[in-house]
Amino acid sequence: MTEWDIKKLRILRTLRDRGTVTATAEALLMTPSAVSQQLTNLSKQLGVRLLEAQGRRVRLTDAAHLVLRHAEAVFAQLERADAELDGYLRGEAGQVRVAAFSTAVPALVVPAVRRLRTAHPRLDVRIREAEAAEAYELLAAGEVDLALSLAAHAPSARDSRFGRVPLLADPLDVALPAGHPLADAPGLRLADLAAEPWIYGGSGPWSEITTAACEAAGFVPEQAHSAAGWTAILAMVEAGMGIALVPRMASAERRGGGGAGGVGGVVMRVLSADQPRRHVVAAVRGGAEEGPAVSRVLTALRRAAAERETVQQN
Repeated sequence: MTEWDIKKLRILRTLRDRGTVTATAEALLMTPSAVSQQLTNLSKQLGVRLLEAQGRRVRLTDAAHLVLRHAEAVFAQLERADAELDGYLRGEAGQVRVAAFSTAVPALVVPAVRRLRTAHPRLDVRIREAEAAEAYELLAAGEVDLALSLAAHAPSARDSRFGRVPLLADPLDVALPAGHPLADAPGLRLADLAAEPWIYGGSGPWSEITTAACEAAGFVPEQAHSAAGWTAILAMVEAGMGIALVPRMASAERRGGGGAGGVGGVVMRVLSADQPRRHVVAAVRGGAEEGPAVSRVLTALRRAAAERETVQQN
């Protein structure tokens, strides 16, 4: 295969543009003899004559013009590569893979991606929905660059493999069927619901969060039904089959808003004195938060979380 030398091709292009060896040497901060030697070597590498004498000057041969026609495409591609690499180094280009649990995707990740697509359109964010434990397995295995999960299921802050970034304290509201005796009760507390049938997952994060919140309020919840998805849980609540703790991020997406209220035949009540919360965190492999692309995604997630908290408080 013919050997193409980018440096020598640049010298040939400059000679075409400047017209003389002397002018080429001045433009490239070289000596005329060095320019001549480099072009002679290029001619040998390509196996064609590139220059021919024309009086006291030289001119490019047809073969040289053919070579430069193809070289221009190479130079243009290298310019694009330089621009893209520069964008990558400044965090404006590249790919960041994000694993996030289901309710965090519409509530935090999608708003962050929308902002990034406007501010940094060449930054490609790829989303993968994953439960808490799986998200960290993917992160540790290098299959994603950033994981959103719950603090209770995140690696310890002492685990040097990961860097943790707190994002949001998401309040848990109680979902009651419309017409429930306590639907309009003032100052509703979690302990007031100790005798109610509860709906929550049989295992995993939400089961643990529900039981922990109820136990902190002084009772063990009676699990009447088991479900993992919010559509199923709220459908059962609406049917009067039980009550459930629901993260405000999940209920807000169903309402298209941010505060507690109604969802179809379900009444969402804010608990007064013992408001439980789940803490959402982002995690990256140790040191990766300093990478410019990952840093931009984290910044966008923080802004989305701050906006979410502002809406929840209003």
